[in-house]
Amino acid sequence: MKGFLSTLRLFCALILLNISWVCYANSSHEANQQSRPEESKNSQLSTLNSQLSTDSTTLSQELDEVVVQSSHTSKTTRATAPLQILTSEALEGVNAIQVADAIKHFSGVMVKDYGGIGGLKTVSVRSLGASHTAVAYDGISINDTQNGQVDISRFSLDNIDQLSLSNGQSDQIFQPARQYASAAVLNITTIAPRFSARPINGKLQMKGGSFGLLNPSLFIAGKLTNKLSLTVNGEWMSAHGRYPYLLHYGDGSTDSTSTELRQNTDVQNLRTEATLYGADSVQSGYLKGYYYQSERGLPGATIFYNTQNFSSQRIWDRSAFLQGHYERRFGHQLAFQLNTKYNYSYTHYLDPMYLGSEGKDESIYHQHEGYISGSLLYRPLANLSFNLSQDAFIASLTTPLASHLTPTRYTSLTAIAGKYVNNWITTTASILMTATKDVVTDNTNTQNRFKASPYVSIAFKPFEQIDFRVRAFYKNIFRLPTFNDLYYGKVGNRDLLPETTNQYNLGLTLQHSITEYLPLIALSCDVYHNDVRNKIVAYPTKNIYTWTMLNYGRVSITGLDFTGDIEIAPCQELQITLGATYTYNHALNVTNPADRDYRHQIPYTPRISGSGKAGIKTPWFALNYSLIWSGHRYAVNQNYAENRVEGYFDHSLSASHEFSLRHDHRLGINLECLNLTNVNYCVVRYFPMPGRSWRGTIYWKF
Repeated sequence: MKGFLSTLRLFCALILLNISWVCYANSSHEANQQSRPEESKNSQLSTLNSQLSTDSTTLSQELDEVVVQSSHTSKTTRATAPLQILTSEALEGVNAIQVADAIKHFSGVMVKDYGGIGGLKTVSVRSLGASHTAVAYDGISINDTQNGQVDISRFSLDNIDQLSLSNGQSDQIFQPARQYASAAVLNITTIAPRFSARPINGKLQMKGGSFGLLNPSLFIAGKLTNKLSLTVNGEWMSAHGRYPYLLHYGDGSTDSTSTELRQNTDVQNLRTEATLYGADSVQSGYLKGYYYQSERGLPGATIFYNTQNFSSQRIWDRSAFLQGHYERRFGHQLAFQLNTKYNYSYTHYLDPMYLGSEGKDESIYHQHEGYISGSLLYRPLANLSFNLSQDAFIASLTTPLASHLTPTRYTSLTAIAGKYVNNWITTTASILMTATKDVVTDNTNTQNRFKASPYVSIAFKPFEQIDFRVRAFYKNIFRLPTFNDLYYGKVGNRDLLPETTNQYNLGLTLQHSITEYLPLIALSCDVYHNDVRNKIVAYPTKNIYTWTMLNYGRVSITGLDFTGDIEIAPCQELQITLGATYTYNHALNVTNPADRDYRHQIPYTPRISGSGKAGIKTPWFALNYSLIWSGHRYAVNQNYAENRVEGYFDHSLSASHEFSLRHDHRLGINLECLNLTNVNYCVVRYFPMPGRSWRGTIYWKF
């Protein structure tokens, strides 16, 4: 305990020194910030009232996880592969209610949104498809073996401390092997308990707004002992979601339109979770229980003269998991972590108007997954570290439908990684070995797969006094065919090969503090190329009324991602933040030169897109403006005028104020105007998004 208290005092002293340095913008930001390599990933330690470093290079890097001002920016600048972060403070300025809304502000991200709060939302990074993007919740992946895509509309922002997106791979090599197994990883980090004078604190919040939105939530953190703490969080969301939109007829001219009301957009969600944290000076861990249920309508396409009958599909979801993390350090050279999870999910889909009035389509699916992972980090030298991770999991899909098989997949993942870091260079390398075996109920032969996936990255800092870096990475990765791809009715194809991807990236990053009035300028620019082979697509058979899954496509993707952030402090009581992202994405189908769509842009991939944000913070109020924009896209493979989906601009504005109450309590209000210009644009063709809407929030922090 004495060692722990000494370490805590040292942390506090160094935090004060670092804050003073930021305020007066003294010398080089870096100093000795990377003099030692990572040691371990410390998960959400309640006794330190913050999340400790996930890669312990030096003590100053650990402080990057604690410092309030711009710590995430320096972390993204140092990364050898593109890393984007939105902290809880930054999330307040992007006018988002769900994770899906917030990540639209990351460069290179495409969120396929079918409209409204209840519409499905999936994320694709650099045009690789949603199946190539992993989603991790507090460091442990969320998996959907049935279709390979995670519907991120289920995640609220009420209990989120940080969102981060890693392209290629994170520099944090001390992690489960599953984190190495995707082209990109979206990490969702929830709020860890933080205590000051009181052993209990929390936040009670109510959101309401247009289209019947009601969204109460409660977060409570309690300190049980010096080593144990507990957080409990829950929310309920309800909305009828019926918003007006303008329906164009014929050729889309304004003289043939009607105002319609979006149908079947209601949603009722319930999410609860509880987490028990434990930590001392050498070990830490948590045990988390999570439950989510939802009933929602799936808004259909806007069909001319018939907007009712084609919007009747409904879906019921239930998901529950129990996951745990344990970590222990053995001095400065050795660390071990163990992760485990059991996940259950239930999906009930109903289309009462399937094939018109002749019948209905109803499906029920149950997914089970058991997962365990162990990682060992060894640091033989001050600047060199190695990690060995072994994961194993079993996933199964069952359904009462007699026409569908019951598959089970056994998977083993082994990752070996190394990292070297000093003041001038950071480099990482890894190899992931994947072995899978599928077993199905009809006892027929299935393919056993084994594949090795290499990765290497490097970042070089050529100047001592300027935090400017050149970075590059290469990664070979793949995605396995999902259960739907292989076994779904007559559509599935058991002979499918994995869809492989080669990723190349070359980038520049810069972070600089000019004066105390301009404390931060952070810029990054990356050019990339992705080569996708054996792309899995649905393809019509000789009978045009049936489809099958084939390794048919090859896609060549070349692009550029830019991000920029500026902080301005004209006086002590005024802070101005500006940010922008820009993406150029040339994603071409290069499957067959004889095809009519050869070298055409792949569907729903804008050539250019981006985002912007601006915030003003004063002691009296805070104003935030955010912008999402996209160029035109094409709804199908052939880039003809009749298939074009027009681009859009989505502007939002918010104002907030927080009142100080007795006993260090705080009361806050926030008013938002979304889609300020009232444009019913489409992300997916014939699925119009809401026009102008309003949202209000009131909360009490205690």
